[in-house]
Amino acid sequence: MKKNMGGIDKIVRLLVALLMVLAYFQGIVTGILGVILLIIAVIFVVTSVVSICPIYSLFGITTCPSKKE
Repeated sequence: MKKNMGGIDKIVRLLVALLMVLAYFQGIVTGILGVILLIIAVIFVVTSVVSICPIYSLFGITTCPSKKE
């Protein structure tokens, strides 16, 4: 698959994932909602590491900077 995530997008996702994990482990969000947030946080981390977002691919979105030729 072609990479479709830029640097700022990856950083924002990692920060949001960190906030979700902290909210869960601080007891701010508990129960099933907490588990859902943890799953979303894992998805955010994985998509940030591989620089590919499947939802972006579905809609033809890319946040990668365009390459100058």
